[in-house]
Amino acid sequence: MATPYSDKISQTAPGASDSVAAPVIRKIGLSDLHDALRLGWEDFKAVPSHAIILCVIYPVLGLVLARMTLGYSVLPLLFPLAAGFALIGPFAALGLYELSRRRERGEEASAWHALGVLRSPSFGAMLGLGTLLLILFVVWVTTANAIYVSKFGNAPAASIPDFASRIFTTTEGHQLIVQGCGVGLLFAIMALCVSVVAFPLMLDRHANVTDAVQTSLRVVMKNPVTMAAWGLIVAALLVVGSLPLFVGLAVVLPLLGHATWHLYRKVLEPDPNPRQDPPRPPKGRRYAADFPVSLFPWGRDKP
Repeated sequence: MATPYSDKISQTAPGASDSVAAPVIRKIGLSDLHDALRLGWEDFKAVPSHAIILCVIYPVLGLVLARMTLGYSVLPLLFPLAAGFALIGPFAALGLYELSRRRERGEEASAWHALGVLRSPSFGAMLGLGTLLLILFVVWVTTANAIYVSKFGNAPAASIPDFASRIFTTTEGHQLIVQGCGVGLLFAIMALCVSVVAFPLMLDRHANVTDAVQTSLRVVMKNPVTMAAWGLIVAALLVVGSLPLFVGLAVVLPLLGHATWHLYRKVLEPDPNPRQDPPRPPKGRRYAADFPVSLFPWGRDKP
């Protein structure tokens, strides 16, 4: 059953200009973050979307398994991969934004409807920003691995206790923690600043990449404390969800994806000039006789 929300709903008018007026940004607090998480959980319960997220998790697990097959130690990669989900999560949650938007409008919403985001006029812009985040993710994992190798070399850890002993009881391990967390924080801040509301804005108002990124930056500048708290919440939930070999992310990522949509609704004023999505052509049964004759030249009458 669709759940109504109190926020106004932005729709777009046909024939509207491609330029999007700068959205009006609200000042929000920690209670708004709690409310966004609550609404996100309601969306997840109404439309379980584990399968969507597993499609994101499996490639990462494939990377881990590939390294194991080649004889590399995967332990140094586990924390960078878990932290890296914060970088690609906003793009991976595209389908979840669509599900939350449909529920907000009172429309039918099932896991299958998440694919509706592929028909969005701004999907190309989403793909462009998503590619940027993916590059950021690869650079982060490579950097984290380079930091580890600089401290301990390429020799793999013999076991989990051996790896933990290296990290927590040696000077090199302490330096690795400080440097790794410091560099990771810079990557996370960068991703948060450019994408905190960028993808929902592109989906909802068909904004281009430049407008979406600029709006995300303005949101962070106007709500620095609240956005910092949101980043910490995201990081903490991702770490918890990653502990049992990433399996918990099948719940954590949908929750954060749906909650991000509601955070977007809370931090931006409703669109004063809404645009309406182009109507989809009705699907009807097609018969062979309906196809153009040009598709079947052998069926033409001879002159």
